[in-house]
Amino acid sequence: MNLYDIKGPADIRGLSLSQLNALAADIRDFLVESIAKTGGHLSSNLGVVELTIALHYVFDSPRDKLIFDVGHQSYVHKLLTGRLPQFSTLRQYKGLSGFQKRKESVHDVWEAGHSSTSLSAALGMAIARDLRDEDYRVVPIIGDGALSSGMAMEALNQIGSEQRNMVIIFNDNNMSISKNVGALDTAFTKLRTSKPYNTFKSDLSDVLSQSKAGNNLLQGMRNIKNTVKESVVDTSIFGNFNLEYIGPVDGHDLKMLVKVLRIAKKHNGPIVVHVITKKGKGYSYAEEDASGVWHGVSHFDPNTGKVLSKMPPHHASWSEILSESLIQLAKQDGRIVALTPAMISGSKLNDFFHQFPKRSFDCGIAEEHTVTLAASLALSGMRPFVSIYSSFMQRAYDQIQQDVARMDLPVVFGIDRCGLVGEDGETHHGVFDIAMLRSIPNLILSQPKDALEAQQLLKTAFAQAHPFAIRYPRGNVEFHPEPDAKELPIGSWTRKQTGEYPIGTIITYGSDVDKVIAKAQANNISIHVVNARFFKPMDESMLQQLAKEGLPIIVYETDMRMGGLSSAILEYYNDHQLSVSIKRIGLGDHFIEHGSMPQLRKAEGIDINTLFQEIGAIHSEIR
Repeated sequence: MNLYDIKGPADIRGLSLSQLNALAADIRDFLVESIAKTGGHLSSNLGVVELTIALHYVFDSPRDKLIFDVGHQSYVHKLLTGRLPQFSTLRQYKGLSGFQKRKESVHDVWEAGHSSTSLSAALGMAIARDLRDEDYRVVPIIGDGALSSGMAMEALNQIGSEQRNMVIIFNDNNMSISKNVGALDTAFTKLRTSKPYNTFKSDLSDVLSQSKAGNNLLQGMRNIKNTVKESVVDTSIFGNFNLEYIGPVDGHDLKMLVKVLRIAKKHNGPIVVHVITKKGKGYSYAEEDASGVWHGVSHFDPNTGKVLSKMPPHHASWSEILSESLIQLAKQDGRIVALTPAMISGSKLNDFFHQFPKRSFDCGIAEEHTVTLAASLALSGMRPFVSIYSSFMQRAYDQIQQDVARMDLPVVFGIDRCGLVGEDGETHHGVFDIAMLRSIPNLILSQPKDALEAQQLLKTAFAQAHPFAIRYPRGNVEFHPEPDAKELPIGSWTRKQTGEYPIGTIITYGSDVDKVIAKAQANNISIHVVNARFFKPMDESMLQQLAKEGLPIIVYETDMRMGGLSSAILEYYNDHQLSVSIKRIGLGDHFIEHGSMPQLRKAEGIDINTLFQEIGAIHSEIR
């Protein structure tokens, strides 16, 4: 059967083993060719090809519930559930999501873009099934990186207590985005490399070859497991949660996978199937990647592995700018340490970790722990920098509020990927952090308009003694290192006049400041453009001055209006009983889908052209 002939999972259940293996090869070729054009998560999907085929071969989706943790490795699942004709639209505006999406297919029973939610979701479905006297299997697929999260551990604790029927697929590839860290990873590594494991693999193959399926086979596997239980650490990890465990199983051996999954399907109670896979399997560039470069990719040449987009000269990503600036400050101040929740590569901290290994801490997928660890380091006299994606920082709100801000500790947060992030969509847009952080006492919140201001803000952050957050978007900007970057007055704004007789004032922030100025000058439009580089505290002197001048004000923000900069300005003017004319441009009260940045900005009415239409309306009213 050709890959293009598959309309749903039922189409593969009559295939022979050789046909299934041929299908796996076709899927790998298709993924490389397709993702090279659309971009997306490559390595994680190449690693689960056989596993996903086996899952759909053994289980009856959508009756049986397949839950992919995070969901970024669900591309093969999409192909096997009839979405191949739409695959060229992957991560494109109005096209297929890069994650599971309930509105796309009945086979997508859960949605996530963040790690470690699958086990809790699976338990909820299993409980609901039993309360409703229904009959189906719940199958969460979770990676070793995600399993290290506290939320996953919490779920395992209750799963072991509830003892509901559930097949937990532990997809062990020794990688999350980059290489895993921590004691759990050490335990899994000991298993993979131990003599008992190698003996167990051989015995497992023997047992599988001697029996069809059923209780005798499961008992045989239990007996083998018991012989190595004392010397293989992770059987006791799952055993301590009162979970049955079988494996490890070669995640690229379809014959073995199918047999083991059939056994697990018949098991009564929760059971863990430990599957070892190779991230990037079948594509040499991805297989050899240890830094996470091929985890998520943009357009590339599938034959050479070379990225097709090129960065302009003298440009760098915002993440690189903050990281390089942090290195320069750390050379002068031995108290500076860097922390990240499993995002060394994404946050461009590789060089910092290389130069200061004793002052660098990858905390794994554990945002809450990362922030509280930083708080303790600050309390103990260190100066921590926490690099964390905006959408992931939401998971540590309590720790930011309680452990950092309440004790007024000088933790510096680098809020990466703020604002709209494009093709990753609603689970990854970083548009909520302003509203989330603005209400927290003691915390200073800022965003630079360019690379120089980024360097200045970072220096300012380490020169003061309160929680300080610097948000910065995805993308690149012109960068020239400034070793003598000056500190900025906290809460200060700047403004520029583009003509002799301004017709109004635009208050905005980030890289849009210079874009607005440039467009106004190019079109001979006279306005004030305010760089609101601090969301908290705001420049109250300038707000007072703007009220006195009496010109119409447009607050142009590319994040949520509710709780954002315009809300803060309206609150200020209301509380001080100042009458001003304010128009707000920003994101409305809804989640934003995936798509390119220009498409999303236009669709949401936050593009530069929409702003200048409003400016034109002001000009018409004045005339």
